[in-house]
Amino acid sequence: MGILAILTAWEHLFPRRVLSVPKAKRWFSNLSLAILDTVILRMVFPLAAVGMAEIAHQHRWGVFNTVPAPAWVAIAFSVVLLDLIIYLQHVLFHALPPLWRLHRVHHADLEIDVTTGVRFHPIEILLSMGFKSLAVLLLGVPPLAVLIFEIVLNSSALFNHSNIFLPAKLDRLLRLFLVTPDMHRVHHSILPQELQSNFGFNLPWWDYLFGTYRPQPAQGHIAMVIGLADPHDEKVEDLSWMLMAPFLKQNT
Repeated sequence: MGILAILTAWEHLFPRRVLSVPKAKRWFSNLSLAILDTVILRMVFPLAAVGMAEIAHQHRWGVFNTVPAPAWVAIAFSVVLLDLIIYLQHVLFHALPPLWRLHRVHHADLEIDVTTGVRFHPIEILLSMGFKSLAVLLLGVPPLAVLIFEIVLNSSALFNHSNIFLPAKLDRLLRLFLVTPDMHRVHHSILPQELQSNFGFNLPWWDYLFGTYRPQPAQGHIAMVIGLADPHDEKVEDLSWMLMAPFLKQNT
């Protein structure tokens, strides 16, 4: 909530783009979806990934619970490996049609700001937690590493979706070790070739390594169109549409 408040103020004082869609409806729907996601997630996964890590630790399950390694090494490697897994999961949500039906709720937003970072369909959130929990069990990720990763992942998702202005030199420097808003905004372009790029949420290295990095949008950050080609109207900002979208006929 603190990160959300800071980035909201930053967007207001120093925006990167002038938003073309009124905030009131978008923010109500996006934040309502985030609250619903949280309630459902806590009901289905009451222990969350940190609890799974504690269970793995108690039973000595997973790589880091069987291979001797200093605690700081296990924590550092776990955070990096979990970030790679989230990158690969993100690629799969674009590549596999059943998963894309869920993930397009996130991409249908007609603008991108800090609230887009919490706009995900509940089923996607549940699947993501399932994938993450399985990875935690197999790797034997230390509970502290999971806690660090969850804080970093959620904070970076808010940061890189935010509509904040960063000087170009600072943006280039940050891209060495962090996904910036300008970098991730390309991923929300209406153009298919840009939509299939810049999948990273936190560390940018995987896009560099796997050839999915695109430095800038073809139309520039001010003129680029955000969202999906179809649908591309204000119905996508309705909470009811967000919940039903995976079950509706789709063209994109």
